[in-house]
Amino acid sequence: MAVPIALTIAGSDSSGGAGIQADLKTFSALGVYGASAIVALTAQNTRGVTAIHDAPPEFIAAQIDAVMEDLAVGAVKIGMVSRAESIEAIADALVRHRVDKVVIDPVMIASSGARLLAGDAIEALRSRLAPLALLLTPNLPEAAALLDCDPADSEDEMAEQGRALQRLGARAVLVKGGHADGPESVDVLIAPDGSASRITGPRLRTRNTHGTGCTLSSAIAAKLAQGAALEDAVRAARSYLAEALAAADGLSVGRGHGPVHHFARWWSPDDR
Repeated sequence: MAVPIALTIAGSDSSGGAGIQADLKTFSALGVYGASAIVALTAQNTRGVTAIHDAPPEFIAAQIDAVMEDLAVGAVKIGMVSRAESIEAIADALVRHRVDKVVIDPVMIASSGARLLAGDAIEALRSRLAPLALLLTPNLPEAAALLDCDPADSEDEMAEQGRALQRLGARAVLVKGGHADGPESVDVLIAPDGSASRITGPRLRTRNTHGTGCTLSSAIAAKLAQGAALEDAVRAARSYLAEALAAADGLSVGRGHGPVHHFARWWSPDDR
């Protein structure tokens, strides 16, 4: 039986906690073979991003073409894409290869607070990538930036903003409530038919949140590649992220916002 395959199209994180590295770790942890197309190199660590070196759009397209022409990709995850020209190249490639299961994490700001998306790229994301998404996964600030409004401060507003993003063309939207307060973390999933579902879990208190958005979206893509239905994929991915967050403090990686523990089910820092 062929192994499920997922492709991540995102930036490289030199510290290993987010971006391409987090995506490939997540794919592997969930039993999915991971391929990648790198859109940018970043110089970063747990305290911040110091430099970004973008790949030429034609080279991004060449990577996607090379993977798609040989590997049976079951789902695609798209993360940080900082330039409008890169977004155009990715969108053209997705159309060219008739990719159906696309999860887009509209990464705009790193956990450290560094801005990762150029202003002119936001409109390209809205107009070119969003209509190709099976699922768009913004957090509260990202949803607000895409809609040019204030962040939602209630579940009803999260649902309203999710449906507004759906009108950009995405078939479904997961508005993530990790930036909200309270003992419970609530995400709102707007299904293709417009119905809203609450996906909840305890709010885990840790400063080690580097790569959480990347990890969740790549986990969803992994589950979709395995054939899971959309809501089942989201719930399974959220459960995996909760485990990775709960074990994050044990890693003690870096002096800032450390990474989640992608392989918490298999090993711990105490293993010798």
